[in-house]
Amino acid sequence: MPHVLVAGKLHPSGRALLDAAKGLTVRYIEDVSEESYAPYVHEADALLIRTQPMSAPTVAKAQNLKIVSRHGVGYDAVDLPALNSKGIALAVCGDVNSYSVAEHACMMILAASKRALRGDASVRRGPWGWRNKLESQDLRDRNLLILGYGRIGRHTAEMMSGFSMNIRAFDPYLTRQGWPEGPVGPAEDLTEALGWADVISISAPKAKEPLIGATEFAAMKDGVVLVNTARGGIVHEAALIDALLSGKVGAAGLDVFEDEPPAADDPLKGFDQVILSPHIAGVTEGASERMALGSAQNIIDFFENRITPNLVVNRTEIGFEQKV
Repeated sequence: MPHVLVAGKLHPSGRALLDAAKGLTVRYIEDVSEESYAPYVHEADALLIRTQPMSAPTVAKAQNLKIVSRHGVGYDAVDLPALNSKGIALAVCGDVNSYSVAEHACMMILAASKRALRGDASVRRGPWGWRNKLESQDLRDRNLLILGYGRIGRHTAEMMSGFSMNIRAFDPYLTRQGWPEGPVGPAEDLTEALGWADVISISAPKAKEPLIGATEFAAMKDGVVLVNTARGGIVHEAALIDALLSGKVGAAGLDVFEDEPPAADDPLKGFDQVILSPHIAGVTEGASERMALGSAQNIIDFFENRITPNLVVNRTEIGFEQKV
């Protein structure tokens, strides 16, 4: 009888799905840390994991583990080569939160452009006359550059088109593979596109080096609005702080950070033109339920030999398709 270890608090709908599944036993660990679940991983046939890391030492303890099911779509914190070396499948959810993240990106674009924090402060603490500085910006007819044009980027473009913005996207992978149909055209040169944009929204995957650093900030217009709902580290934070201090970046919206949570004295907390949120773009009530159900269903389907192969990210590395 397969034994499932759930690491991190799971939405009641996902928990009910696992509890009702025949032929499974389940242990729930609600704390979200590697240290909290690692002592139990040796007894698990399946691990459902949220945002906490799974390092190679923890994988080494997993004597019986056959599948790790991520509560979401990203897996940056999971040591994939360690899983591959032991033939352990890594599954992710399908499209469960792309609309949620896109909505959050749009909210941050609007809040940053309209200087929502400063407007709120002017009412609560004064001065009311702040309004006469005319810092709030219109979006109509302004240029929006989306970095990363996957599902989230496309949803963001669709939503922001309602504000009559001029929209382009930068995505080298899609430029090579074939650009999707629609009104948003590709920006082939990043430097040129950064200089064109009034607003930049990041939906790109994380790479070894930051996508946006001092050189990229230098290419931007003065007063640009920058929003990142993708991953911490895509934007070089020290360079961003310099750009905020100089006015190169007029306002920003950040849902992700190099260190999460940021330190108590993180300089980004001192800017009242920067909207901050705790990596919550994809963690709405609805998305949380969909991720819980998807990650739980992947485990059930795996042991019934009917999991969707495309949801197993390392299927080629472990020869998964030959096993089902």
